[in-house]
Amino acid sequence: MKRKLTTSVWKEAEWFVAQCIEVDVASQGETQELAIANLQEALELHFEAPCATRFPKMQLVEVEIAA
Repeated sequence: MKRKLTTSVWKEAEWFVAQCIEVDVASQGETQELAIANLQEALELHFEAPCATRFPKMQLVEVEIAA
């Protein structure tokens, strides 16, 4: 499934920064094209289904709550 996302690109010092507007993901590169390519990779990883390598340890905690 493909989805089009809006990207904002600007230059900060010697680097170009690419940021996705719809999702809080950003990346950078030495050129505008590289920054966008890096952002595309970061977004693909962001939307990838999680795959746990270890099962989390579940436990209860008790906290004091002021009434």
